[in-house]
Amino acid sequence: MEGFRFSKYEPDKEKPPFERLLDIFKEVLLHTSGNLPEALDWMNHLDRQYNITTDEYGMGDFIEELKKKGYIKEDDEQQLQMTPKVEREIRRDSLNKIFGKLKKGKRGNHSTKYNGQGDETGMDKRAYEFGDPIESISLTDSIRNAQVNHGAADFRLEEGDLEVYQQEYRTQTSTVLMIDISHSMILYGEDRITPAKKVALALSELIKIKYPKDTLDVLVFGNDAWPIKVTDIPYLQVGPFHTNTVAGLELAMDLLRRRKTPNKQIFMITDGKPTCLKEGDHYYKNSNGLDRKIVNKTLALAAQCRRLRIPITTFMLASDSWLQSFVEEFTETNGGRAFYTGLEGLGDIIFADYERNRIKKTK
Repeated sequence: MEGFRFSKYEPDKEKPPFERLLDIFKEVLLHTSGNLPEALDWMNHLDRQYNITTDEYGMGDFIEELKKKGYIKEDDEQQLQMTPKVEREIRRDSLNKIFGKLKKGKRGNHSTKYNGQGDETGMDKRAYEFGDPIESISLTDSIRNAQVNHGAADFRLEEGDLEVYQQEYRTQTSTVLMIDISHSMILYGEDRITPAKKVALALSELIKIKYPKDTLDVLVFGNDAWPIKVTDIPYLQVGPFHTNTVAGLELAMDLLRRRKTPNKQIFMITDGKPTCLKEGDHYYKNSNGLDRKIVNKTLALAAQCRRLRIPITTFMLASDSWLQSFVEEFTETNGGRAFYTGLEGLGDIIFADYERNRIKKTK
């Protein structure tokens, strides 16, 4: 548990005992990468240290209720394991904690700068044009116009009297979220991978609920890069890896190439410099400083993304000035954006940038 710090727990006394413990349990599961036995050990440790159970409701009661409510189950060998229910709860909790409670949208829900015949009705109105759908006509305004234009005694409704609500185009967005799982994500006594996992979980739940026509692909990159499913995120662990940003970008571009949406973007969460390339079966590595060979290949991919109109937003979890200079060069080459952020506000920043990138022109 290197890098994990727990502070004194102040229980919400208004919640029933099970719900109070469930909140802690889901948080601990993220820290232990879904390792259920380790999470339960930590629950017992926290109970001994902070008395999170009572004489009336003990940890054994909590575990039995977890089974009864379908959060955990026993496999054929009588070993406890997580169920999809607790995975869904963790995604929903991440969404609520980072983005707030959001209501489901009807369609693509990404605004563009165009008005006309679109998916949803806006508040602005304009004169009727041939081809406008009948359901977009504002009856109140149209009747008022007819009275003004023709008078009450000779009331008639003509085409020139009609007003319609503006229809707003809604477009879809395909996003690839790249998560750095190099060893530095847990070095220096700071757990950086758990906040990254929370953001990935929250973003996936946000898109599912509010932007159901959008797509989100998640990939991780260390020595290599590979895609992961949303259901894999709670179990994600940092490995003894270097940082092969090139492999991550190549995979992200390949994933986006398969998406037929007008807007495409890459979000990259990282705390370090690119330190690795794969050349055939050989890994070229250099952890000391910024290796020009690795940097040039990384910048070349940033430029290629720019030509393909794929902006890259980098969320840098480190404050070293020489690393910032690299990120600035990378960002300028791509024409994207960069944020130098701590762990606390990472989700808020990503959400704000996701919303900002909704406003784009369609072809």
